[in-house]
Amino acid sequence: MFELFNKSWSQYGNFNGRASRREYWNFYLFYIVIMFLGGLIGGLSGFENLSGLVFLAMIVPMLSCGARRMHDVGKSGWFQIVPIYNLFLLVQPSLPNLQENK
Repeated sequence: MFELFNKSWSQYGNFNGRASRREYWNFYLFYIVIMFLGGLIGGLSGFENLSGLVFLAMIVPMLSCGARRMHDVGKSGWFQIVPIYNLFLLVQPSLPNLQENK
């Protein structure tokens, strides 16, 4: 589980390639946990802007992982900006002819 997060994090600004459904949702889970912890620590310490700084640090990796997920289902990464359609695409299974052999 941590391997998938580290894999996505290591591709910080890479908007090319593909991300499996599992990789995307594991990264999203860690994103939510990190945002929650940033808000909690910021609230307890009195530094309310900590969650904003965490968000700024995580926005590019989140967008790049989302773009790679869109590529895995055969769509452009720009489909992330379409509000409802992107949720439908994110849960679609990977295209078999586009998956990378491991």
